[in-house]
Amino acid sequence: MRLTYFGHSCFLLEIGGARLVFDPHLRKNPHGAVKLADVPCDYVLCTHAHEDHTADALALTRLHRATLVAPWELANYYAAKKVATIDLMPGGGITLPWGCIQMTPAIHSSSFELPKGGNRNMGIASGYVIQAEGKRVYAAGDTALFSDMQLIGRGGLDLALLPIGDHYTMGPAEAVEALNFLRPRLAIPIHYNTEDKIRQDPHAFAATAARAGHTVKVLSAGERLEIR
Repeated sequence: MRLTYFGHSCFLLEIGGARLVFDPHLRKNPHGAVKLADVPCDYVLCTHAHEDHTADALALTRLHRATLVAPWELANYYAAKKVATIDLMPGGGITLPWGCIQMTPAIHSSSFELPKGGNRNMGIASGYVIQAEGKRVYAAGDTALFSDMQLIGRGGLDLALLPIGDHYTMGPAEAVEALNFLRPRLAIPIHYNTEDKIRQDPHAFAATAARAGHTVKVLSAGERLEIR
C-alpha cells in the first residue's frame, strides 16, 4: 500500500491494485500545483462539495476515465455531467473486485459556492474507510471530533488521515482525542497551513500525539509513503 500526499486534504492511495484520489485539489493547491496528467487514477473520492475538496474532481475523472465516489447529492450532480459515479451515504458501502469502500459520517457542511454569491447545498459531508489487502484506511475528511469514531476504529485501522487545522475542523487537541478513539497504527495530519485561519504546527501535533501513545507521520506535499 502506498500513499502520496499532495497537500491540504488531497492524496493518492494505491491499494489492492486500485488507485484512489481523495478530495482532488491539484492544479491550484497552495502547497504546490500538480498536473492532472501526472495523477493517473481509477477512482476519485470526494468527502464533500467545498471547492478545496472538489476543484479538480470532474476534470480528473474525465481525463483518466475514473469513477467518482461521493455522497448521494454530490454524486448525482456529477452523474449529470456524464461521468461514472458511485453514490453512497454514511453507513453504506460497496464491495468492488479489489476491495471495499465504506462511507462514514463527518460533522461538517457541504455546498458549492455560486459565482454570483450564495451557496448551493449538496447534502452531507462524509469520510471513508477503505479495506483491501487486509488493511483498513480511514480518511476522515473535514470533520469535528465525534464519539462514534470509536466505532470506526473497531477491527483496527492501519492508517488514519485526520484534519488538524482547527477553525473549520478539529484542531490538534481534538485530533489527539480522535486518535484515542480510533487507535490506528499510523496517522497523518491533513487540512492545515493552506490559509492563515488553519495555520498549525504538524510536528507539534505529532509530538503531543506521541506522548499519548500514537504514531504520527508528517508528510510534505509530493511525498510518498510505503505502508506495510
